[in-house]
Amino acid sequence: MLEHVWRQGAIGRLTTPHRIVMGSMHLGLEGLDDGGAALAAFYAERASAGTGLMVTGGSAVSPVAAGGRNYSFVNDEADAGKLSRLAAAVHAAGGLVLLQLFHAGRYAYEQSFGLQPVAPSAVYSRYSRCEPRALSHEEILGTIADFARGARRAHELGFDGVEIMGSEGYLIDQFLAPATNLRDDEWGGDPERRMRFALDVGAAVRDAIGPERAVVYRISGASFVDGGATADDGLELARTIAAAGVADALNIGMGWHESRTPTVQALVPLGAWTPWSRAVREAVDIPVIASNRINTLERADAVLGAGDADFVSMARPFLADAEIVAKGRDRRVVNVCIACNQSCIDRSIFDRRVSCVVNPRAGYELEFDGAGAPRSRLAVIGAGPAGMEAARALAAAGHRVELFEAADRIGGQFRMACRIPGKEDFGRTIEYFEAELARLGVTVHLRSPVGHADALAGFDAVVVATGVVPRAVDLPGSGLPHVVSYAELLLDGGDIPRDAVAIIGAGGIGVDVAHLLSHRPDGDPRASFYARYGLDPPTGPPPAPATGPRRAVTLMRRGTRIGERIGPSTRWAVLQELRMAGVEILTGIAYERIEPGAVLIRDPDGTARRVAADTVVIAAGQEPELALAGALKRAAIPHLVIGGAAGATELDAERAFREGTNAPRNLAHGRPGSPAGPMSRASA
Repeated sequence: MLEHVWRQGAIGRLTTPHRIVMGSMHLGLEGLDDGGAALAAFYAERASAGTGLMVTGGSAVSPVAAGGRNYSFVNDEADAGKLSRLAAAVHAAGGLVLLQLFHAGRYAYEQSFGLQPVAPSAVYSRYSRCEPRALSHEEILGTIADFARGARRAHELGFDGVEIMGSEGYLIDQFLAPATNLRDDEWGGDPERRMRFALDVGAAVRDAIGPERAVVYRISGASFVDGGATADDGLELARTIAAAGVADALNIGMGWHESRTPTVQALVPLGAWTPWSRAVREAVDIPVIASNRINTLERADAVLGAGDADFVSMARPFLADAEIVAKGRDRRVVNVCIACNQSCIDRSIFDRRVSCVVNPRAGYELEFDGAGAPRSRLAVIGAGPAGMEAARALAAAGHRVELFEAADRIGGQFRMACRIPGKEDFGRTIEYFEAELARLGVTVHLRSPVGHADALAGFDAVVVATGVVPRAVDLPGSGLPHVVSYAELLLDGGDIPRDAVAIIGAGGIGVDVAHLLSHRPDGDPRASFYARYGLDPPTGPPPAPATGPRRAVTLMRRGTRIGERIGPSTRWAVLQELRMAGVEILTGIAYERIEPGAVLIRDPDGTARRVAADTVVIAAGQEPELALAGALKRAAIPHLVIGGAAGATELDAERAFREGTNAPRNLAHGRPGSPAGPMSRASA
């Protein structure tokens, strides 16, 4: 029972139906030449499901303020139609919406518009890989005026207020930090003067938008960079903003993009940042919003009940499930955000259209309706990510679907992934599909391998999602009893080796195996996380080192890049964790043989080396399971091949789920009764 989430709230003169805010996400839809149709559809679908208050992705207050080419521009008349359409659509669906006012500062990309980024001082940015130009006094005043014009324009376009983006290392944060504000004028030189820009922006926005509209100020609880604003600085800023009356609520973000402390990745414990929001809440008398790594309504309710915040902002969870609020009210199973970042943050970094791995419909609301598909009896073979989603999408489109799975539970590769530290929520994805397939009337056959085409003769068409099998290695000693595949290790019930382990192969799966084997269990994941990263939370559990046993783990590969297909926002954090855990990483090596107790290799210079290994795990890639697809082709049975069975070389969960979502469309474009056409090819 959610006791706190459903309480009404107030931010300024806005009344909210509950305490969940849909946080700001840049979607990549803002730059589409569609009059704002896709953007409006995204927000309206979530508003119609009871979201309440939501915040748009950042809208740049000037061209040099944009974080990429696909940003909207609040002060540009060319974007007025898109933004007003968004606001109107949200209101028509019963929701409230704030426009986020955005300036990237030194985090802008010069290649976006050929404009050199601007900042308080000319300090190089590792994030945007450029040195900005220092703003003059007159330009600073002009930038404040840009924020004010943006607030006034947001009011005119129909928004219920604005959120000022002042966290995560963007322009306002850059003025607050000694490392990026080297000035010695009225805008820098001591904490009070470094704070002036933030306060003047807030005051200008407050005056421009008026008392009827809400102003939320997003500030950093801590920057986690050398020379950045500290938690104490953040508290002083919060007190000053509240005392000045320039904001109706404070939204607490964490960390800068340049920080080496992960803040949004799956390896960050859930609820890790609530001590910082609680500290702000205890310091001010206006509502405080907690954000980051709160992915379920149940956890949000606990945050609210503990007094850590007045509201909880959830962003990526609304990508994973547009109906998260409505389902929470009805006690239905939610498609939980797994914090993989692959289709959301990683796409946003490269100015691409954002979506969600476990919900490919997100960001494509106008493109997935299943229309035109003949109502047929269909079989889906294999219940990994591609098969689960294909069965769901086909049933939602009106087909009669039967799903066949050889194992005793659906989930496929996700059954392995949920054993990895930080990826436990992958198991929630399986639970969602179990509930959703039952709701849609899909007949699920477990422990039911299908190896012959004649068993499928009664179906109008077949979706082949048989997935992948571990790739074997041609290496002397690979058949010894202490050698196991990653699948044997990770499947439910697999024993975790106690002693030295060598991992052959260092792609995403090899990295996951290394993370599992090097992870040290402890009583409080948050306390251990704080200890590893040298964090001293202002409230909550104190840092405490992990106390579990540490085993020797060696991760090896022939190539030179570890985890090369892991997304950019996650890869650095996971590899950092491996190094902190003492994992030895060997690249550019040549394998000689496996023998009891060791793997014999040659280093890049040709020197022979013996790597101690009581257990050897083979994680050398995957091969598609093609037997059934071949049999269907020979029997001329209409079929569609998706996921790993369609190609294992670049297989990832994003592609698997997307091909499952596309199954109704691709079957509709085929010719039932014929193996030719799209039905016999992998969807793209």
